[in-house]
This record gives sequence, C-alpha cells and structure tokens, in this order.
Amino acid sequence: MTSERYPTGTEEEREAAVAAASLAVQRGQLVVIPTDTVYGIGADAFDPAAVRGLLEAKGRGREMPPPVLVSSATTIDALAVRIPSWARALVDEFWPGPLTLVCHQQSSLQWDLGDTRGTVAVRMPDHEVAREILERTGPLAVSSANRTGMPAATDADQAEQMLGEEVAVIVDSGEAPGGEASTIVDVTGPSGRVLRRGALSVEELNKVLEPLGVPITDEG
Repeated sequence: MTSERYPTGTEEEREAAVAAASLAVQRGQLVVIPTDTVYGIGADAFDPAAVRGLLEAKGRGREMPPPVLVSSATTIDALAVRIPSWARALVDEFWPGPLTLVCHQQSSLQWDLGDTRGTVAVRMPDHEVAREILERTGPLAVSSANRTGMPAATDADQAEQMLGEEVAVIVDSGEAPGGEASTIVDVTGPSGRVLRRGALSVEELNKVLEPLGVPITDEG
C-alpha cells in the first residue's frame, strides 16, 4: 500500500486531511494521526480486522492491545464501567491530555482489541486535529506510530519511514507538541497504579488524588 500524506497548514488542507483520514478508517484502513504526545497509528476500534492490521503493522501480538482514543470525556462511560470517583477526578483535571486510564470495559461492546482481560485503556488527546478526526470516526484504537522496539514517531517523516507502507493516510501536523508518551494509570483497583511513566508525573497525579485519600502507586 502507498500512503497518501496530507498537510494541515491551512483550513482547507486540514479539512481535506480530516476527511481523508475519516474515510480511510471507515474503509477499514489504517491511518497515522498527530496527537498531543506522539504520532499514532489508528484503526476503527470496532473493526477487528483493522485492529489486527494495526497490531501486525507494529509487530505486536494480541497480548499488547492498543488504547482507545476518544473525542469527548463523556465517551468513557460508553466504553467503561465501575469508574471510581477518584478516577473521574483525574479525568476532570487532565483530559484532554497525556493521561491514559485502564478501566473495566463495558461487557456489551462488540469489538476485539486483543487480550484485554476485560479492560480498556482510554484517552482523550489534547490535539484539535486528532479530536476532529475522532468526532467523525468515533473511538479509534491508536498506538504510537512506530515499529515495536523503535522510538515513537514525533513527526510525520518518522511515522512514514516506519509505517508508510502499512497505512492509507498520514496526517501531517508538524512536530508533536509533547514528544513523550502518555502516562498510563490502572484504575480498576481500590487505588491507582502507574503502569507506564510518561508525560504526567506521579507527583502531578497525587496532587489530585492525595486530598481524596487514594494516593497512586508507581509500577511504571
């Protein structure tokens, strides 16, 4: 597959890029999109074949299911259940932003993200182009745009070099503003656990959680 690359420098270019990415997702194809952290490779979260293609493109197996990106914080309730109040406090403080929450997933969801063990990792990115795409496509399974074992792509050139033959569309919004992956927090237990250190520090998380009596533990 030869990917098409779309700049977003003008309103017209941005609209063309969002439309092309959205159409590709609807067709079951893979796309590269910018986020506030690093570039991501995305697929329709409800298309099992597309998600399998995403994992194959990265060189991953089902044991490493991708997170799901959403355009609105309220969408988490369509994807997850039993979300504790202290986890919602993190959402209120850090979404949109570089925080991924691992939650109990809705059992009624008709999807296959891999071996999730009944969980789903959800994030709302702080990037307008990414959210515009998500508003049109619905939730996307999105992982960092790189081959497993390689550094995450922070611009479209790096993403194209690693994944250009695997994706239909590359949305180019310049250098990723964050450059560091999101912090992943497991909120399925009585208190939060950091599974991966990232753009948000444990100290920043605990500023929100300690007053609630549920300080986070760091396993990242």
